[in-house]
Amino acid sequence: MIRTATAADEPALYALWSRCFGDAPHLPALYALDADRHRRTFVAAADDGSLDAVVVHVPRTVRDAHGAPHRIGGIGSVATRPEARGRGLVRALLAEATASMISEGCGWSLLFTGTPGVYEGSGWRTFARPYAEGPLADAPDAPVGVREARPGDRAPLARLQERHNARRPLSSVRSADDWRVRVPAWYGHDTLHLVAEDRAGGPRGWLVARIADGTAEVLEAAVADDDCLGTLYAGLAVRARAAGAVRARTRLPDAPGAERALPRLLRAGAVARGTDTTGMYRPLLTPAGTVEQTLTAPGAAYWYGDSF
Repeated sequence: MIRTATAADEPALYALWSRCFGDAPHLPALYALDADRHRRTFVAAADDGSLDAVVVHVPRTVRDAHGAPHRIGGIGSVATRPEARGRGLVRALLAEATASMISEGCGWSLLFTGTPGVYEGSGWRTFARPYAEGPLADAPDAPVGVREARPGDRAPLARLQERHNARRPLSSVRSADDWRVRVPAWYGHDTLHLVAEDRAGGPRGWLVARIADGTAEVLEAAVADDDCLGTLYAGLAVRARAAGAVRARTRLPDAPGAERALPRLLRAGAVARGTDTTGMYRPLLTPAGTVEQTLTAPGAAYWYGDSF
């Protein structure tokens, strides 16, 4: 039976997510951020009351190509019991979620996945996001004024991030709850947060990276000026080498300042360019061409810390 979830389903939801995603302790806290989560959660329930599959849509405010905020629907926490796969359950749940998003006035829908084929038949299309990667640049000395973030930095970092993305296409408008729960959930203990200090010791730049399997990956940055990004890149290069990394990848959007800073992270002459196609979109109330203008606008970025 396809239906919306109830509060009584939450233990079964958590069990299904745990089975499909492994150790994901952040999911219950993220799920609880939406007070109306149950009517936005669609489940395939078995006769015995257990859950075979689930799709959740999450309302988000995302800026368009001109920087104006609009309501969209994010699709997340999609899971199916292995024994129930191949029965079209996710497609049926996506149809319910789509109708719900339209009824709530969502202009379009966004999701991120490593299995695009699951969603293409339901109307979602992939879009490309650029990245640059290569061997780490030589960085013999740590730059002055770069340190790891401290708990007291949260409020000034939130203000810095808001200014940095005030008109950025595709960026999500973060709430206080996002900073309290969502950002720490996705940028947790396995990430490195670097701060470039201003003269008073406060942050004028912030960079989030993950160092694993010999590669340092830049997930997000917010800076007060272009020179600051180069300083953060150099600070990351030093720490990445100390952690045993030999390569780096940055997912920051193309921009003149980012290009000038790149040699402080990646070795000049050895930079490879590529596109990430894990992002997918589906126009709902907004025309497809308008959505595509947002996705391809200069500087467009949907940060990993805003994941669903």
